[in-house]
Amino acid sequence: MPRERGSGWLLPALLLLPPICAPALAVSVAAEDAKEQIERLVSQESEKSGKSNKINIELQEIVFVIQSQSNSFHSKRAEDLVRNILKQAEELGKELPRVLLIHQMDRHDGAWTILPLMHDFSASYGRNSSWIFFCEEDTRIQIVKLLETLRRFDKSKEWFLGKALYDEESTIIHHYAFAENPTIFKFPDFAAGWALSIPLVNKLANKLKSEPLKSDFTIDLKHEIALYIWQKGNGPHLTPVPEFCTDDLNAYKAVNCATMFSNFLPVCGDPVKKEDIFVAVKTCRKFHRDRIPIVKQTWEGEAAVVEYYSDYAETSIPTIDLGVPNTERGHCGKTFAILERFLNHSSSKTPWLVIVDDDTLISIFRLRKLLSCYDPNEPVFLGERYGYGLGTGGYSYITGGGGMVFSREAIQKLLASKCQCYSNDAPDDMVLGMCFSGLGIPITHCPLFHQARPMDYPKDYLAHQIPISFHKHWNIDPVKVYFTWLAPKMEDSFTEKKQRRIREDL
Repeated sequence: MPRERGSGWLLPALLLLPPICAPALAVSVAAEDAKEQIERLVSQESEKSGKSNKINIELQEIVFVIQSQSNSFHSKRAEDLVRNILKQAEELGKELPRVLLIHQMDRHDGAWTILPLMHDFSASYGRNSSWIFFCEEDTRIQIVKLLETLRRFDKSKEWFLGKALYDEESTIIHHYAFAENPTIFKFPDFAAGWALSIPLVNKLANKLKSEPLKSDFTIDLKHEIALYIWQKGNGPHLTPVPEFCTDDLNAYKAVNCATMFSNFLPVCGDPVKKEDIFVAVKTCRKFHRDRIPIVKQTWEGEAAVVEYYSDYAETSIPTIDLGVPNTERGHCGKTFAILERFLNHSSSKTPWLVIVDDDTLISIFRLRKLLSCYDPNEPVFLGERYGYGLGTGGYSYITGGGGMVFSREAIQKLLASKCQCYSNDAPDDMVLGMCFSGLGIPITHCPLFHQARPMDYPKDYLAHQIPISFHKHWNIDPVKVYFTWLAPKMEDSFTEKKQRRIREDL
């Protein structure tokens, strides 16, 4: 999907829904007609109830921001959520609220990191709004309950609201922050939605104007935003809000929730065939004896085609020597050799390539379900998204340890571009991110891929996931982790049926 640039993303939500290629005049006329129709509805309802007018004013004070993505599957889900929000407002007899899609705000690759947008939020909504409410494409919102919840907080003060997550022990993905007592620092679960009051948005915008974000890594955005707000933004800690939930839509507790979460593992039809996924494992001679046996004990049997790429050919495994010397870090030369081999030596009918490390634990069974939602005829590059230097331009990339998924179309475009490694030991995932960014091919994030171990993530965060991968064998029993977290289970098929019912209800 092409990206919309410039100031168009500041328009009301209704203007975001027609195709981007639609003539501006037609969009404007349609929006005016819709506005007049909604105003008549609001007027009729206001005559019936004085309470209605109070809710209407409050609804207009909320700007909804969906943390959307430009991939066709994700953009459609985000647009479905826009329609759901607007439908609720219309059924209440309210004027349509403003709903923004992050991927349509993308004037550079860093919009998904939120903080670079604070100036625009402040300039556009700093005087006529009270709250910016963020949510994911699978967050489900009960508008009336959300309004009731936000009324408890004085909108003239600085508020940072959300469902609180915390680390039970210090973790590498948070740079071992608060090592003495990591439970004291709370950060929001994006799936439940989170909110910033406009006074806080204005403060952050001013702070970022005087002290721009430094070029650095974005690893766990929800933690890093909370840390920036509290430290360099000199704002408040997160205030936990019990009505911001990640419970299933049909859970008994949902009646008390302003938000819920609807999708533990996306399933869009029959799983892709085993034969449609080619799995490439990066390894080297020194790990043939301790890591490769773990792969064979765990997930290898789920895949139809697996090849092991090493610096040494060993027939008992077997491994393939690509002629690229092993490096202590980076592995860019090896990864690009794998991409070329896939394109030139695998069946042209195989639409998907997955590249993993030899200490990646992955569920191919669940990945087959997930890929039913993606079109292999599109250039898809999928996994857990990180960022580098996004406050000052920079680029996004898929971190390699959790697994990198490529459509054949994406690989064809990449190799045709002649973008390549600047050295064999360059960081392969970051070079790929730079290459795809230069090609205008978006990185597609899926939080079900994990760069670290289960113990490195909050329990409440993993509770609303059916994970696809974890990474690293440090201080764990990797076989036990696989069979606890990733092995195919009966509940996988149950969850799939339950999610189909949820989609039908929506």
